[in-house]
Amino acid sequence: MENDKAHMERELPHPHIYVERTLALIKPDAVDKEEEIEDIILQAGFTIVQKRKVHLSPEQCSDFYAEQYGKLFFPSLTAFMSSGPTIAMILARDKAIAHWKTLIGPPNSAKAKETHPDSLRAIYGTSDLRNAVHGSDCFSAAERDIKFMFPDAIIEPIPVGQSAKDYLGRFANPTLLAGLTELCKKKPSDPFTWLADWLIDHNPNKPMVEDRMVIEEAD
Repeated sequence: MENDKAHMERELPHPHIYVERTLALIKPDAVDKEEEIEDIILQAGFTIVQKRKVHLSPEQCSDFYAEQYGKLFFPSLTAFMSSGPTIAMILARDKAIAHWKTLIGPPNSAKAKETHPDSLRAIYGTSDLRNAVHGSDCFSAAERDIKFMFPDAIIEPIPVGQSAKDYLGRFANPTLLAGLTELCKKKPSDPFTWLADWLIDHNPNKPMVEDRMVIEEAD
C-alpha cells in the first residue's frame, strides 16, 4: 500500500495553488450581446465569480481610466463608457489575465478582424473606441480594476516561497493524502481518472458560485 501511494505521489503533477482572477467588462456597445459573450467566456474555461450591471458616470469613467488621462481620445472614451450600462465580471481560471487578453484580441477592432478574427473584439467591436470588451493588462491592474468595480471583493495574493509551502502543507497535501488513502481502499481499475475525479469533488478551494448571480445597479 505504501509503495502504491508513493508511486502515485511521484506520478501526479504538482497541484495548482492559485486560481487567477481578472476583470472583464462588456461595454455599452455590446451589452445587447451579453448572453452570447458570456457563453463564449464559459466555453473558454472561465468561471464567472461575480457579475453586476452598472451605469457609470463620466466622473467614474475618468477615475477608472485614469492612466489614459491626457490622451486625445480620453474625452471620447469617458463619454462612450458613460453612455449606457456596462456589464462587469470577475473571471477566474488558471492564467486568467493572459487567457482573457487572448480571447478579447487587440484593442483596435478593425485590426482584430484581420489578425484575430475569432476574438471578441473582432466579432462584436466596430472601432478602436467601440471595441465591445475590456480586460486588465496585468495582475496589479486586475487587482485595481476588480476593487473599483467590486469594492467588497477579496483578492488573494499569489503564494510564493515559504508561504506557498505553508499553503500546500495546510490545504493541498492533506486533501491529496486523503484521496490517495481512498484510492488504496477502492482499488479502481483506472486509478488516475478515479483520483482526478475524487480531487475535483473534494477540492477545498472550489469556488462556491451561486447558479443565479445577483445583478445590481450601481448608483
